[in-house]
Amino acid sequence: MENLGQHQNIVVRRVKKGKHEDHGGAWKVAMADFALAMMALFLVLWVINSSNEQEKAAISGYFQDPKAFEDGQRVPSKYVIDLGGSPSEADNIAISEVIDPEKILQAEEIENLADVIEYRRMMEMMSKINARINASPTLSPFKNQLLLDITTEGLQLQIVDQTKRPMFDPGSAQLKYYSEDILWELAPVLATLEHRLSITGHTDSSKAFGVREEDDVNWGLSSMRADAARRALMEAGVPKEQIAQVIGMGDTAPLKKDDPGNPVNRRISITLLNKHSDDSIRGRTGKGPEVEFINGETTDDAAQDARDPVINKAGSLLEELRQQRESQDNSYDNPPNRDEVFW
Repeated sequence: MENLGQHQNIVVRRVKKGKHEDHGGAWKVAMADFALAMMALFLVLWVINSSNEQEKAAISGYFQDPKAFEDGQRVPSKYVIDLGGSPSEADNIAISEVIDPEKILQAEEIENLADVIEYRRMMEMMSKINARINASPTLSPFKNQLLLDITTEGLQLQIVDQTKRPMFDPGSAQLKYYSEDILWELAPVLATLEHRLSITGHTDSSKAFGVREEDDVNWGLSSMRADAARRALMEAGVPKEQIAQVIGMGDTAPLKKDDPGNPVNRRISITLLNKHSDDSIRGRTGKGPEVEFINGETTDDAAQDARDPVINKAGSLLEELRQQRESQDNSYDNPPNRDEVFW
């Protein structure tokens, strides 16, 4: 066999051309989004072109704050102070005041809050007076006779009697010297407080045997003792304007109800009035009735006029009562007969 020698391998490369892959329907979604966007653009351009300036402002305001519009019309904010709500204020529209219960305290809550604040102030004043009592060489020996508590009327300070240390002599309204010293020590503290004072005198239930209830002297005695305490406080610096009332309770409000004759019931009570009690006392005062004169003048117009007021003219109530009093068959002078007495 013929030797052909070395030979070279021949490699044939064949390139196969494949078909393009199917792209699916993604292009349809993109085309739909583009068409929708173009439609929205044309719609906005048409609205802008066919609207006037007022309508354009309304459309702009709606997109800024949709809550500011109702039925296509701009409405004002329902709040007194607008903190970023509706952007405008409508003209010629009545605004009704609407209270939001979640944001505005009710009157009862405000009143309760004021009571709590005042109670805390009363507690602070009690601590201040207690500190003054403990630090004072004059008051500290009488700590057992000084009672401090908070009542419905305010901060109450009571100076009570003891068997060996009474504030007054029996049946007297003259302060003992140590009782006067107590009031003089308390006066500078009370004078610095803005609360007005109610000074009340109390007695025990002891009275002379056989005395009628109408002749009970405890009423007058308690009133005079309260006034003696008022006088001592004013002499020590408490101004007159701070005194709200001075009253005598007699033996009607004993400190020990089960033992009305106990010496501790004889006491002077000084109350720093809270706002409710002070307003109640101030409410007792009022403008007196004007006296009407026959010619139509009032007491302000004719303060120096000495003529009789209209209440003395014929037909008035006073004149009618005077005629009844002067009649022969009046019930004032004629005593009842025997049958009427034993009826």
